[in-house]
Amino acid sequence: MLDNVVRSYQNWKRYRSTYDELSRLSNRELDDLGISRADISHYARQAIK
Repeated sequence: MLDNVVRSYQNWKRYRSTYDELSRLSNRELDDLGISRADISHYARQAIK
């Protein structure tokens, strides 16, 4: 059970880190990467898979 809590917390931290990093990019930088602002959550979730 504790393993699940630790894993969930680590996944959340990875998600937040990716989300925050992508959110700091300008629209131009996101466009260069082929990512729209609406897709940031999707890509952040992909970071934990």
